[in-house]
Amino acid sequence: MSLATKTAEAESETVDQAALRLMLSYVEAECLRIGATEAARHAALAAAMMPGAHHAAPPDATLAAARRNSRLH
Repeated sequence: MSLATKTAEAESETVDQAALRLMLSYVEAECLRIGATEAARHAALAAAMMPGAHHAAPPDATLAAARRNSRLH
């Protein structure tokens, strides 16, 4: 396998992981919006467990911030 192929695979993996993290954060926010806090917690935990998520906020901090900014309807 060439260096260019390895680099392309690493970049696409990073893009895929970023897309999954974005999708999980959307799921978390929507769960909070409808009042499904346990489901939101699971989505936050899934995002936190992804490779490269060491820089993300802890799920409890994410949930607390989302609760402060969420609307009731």
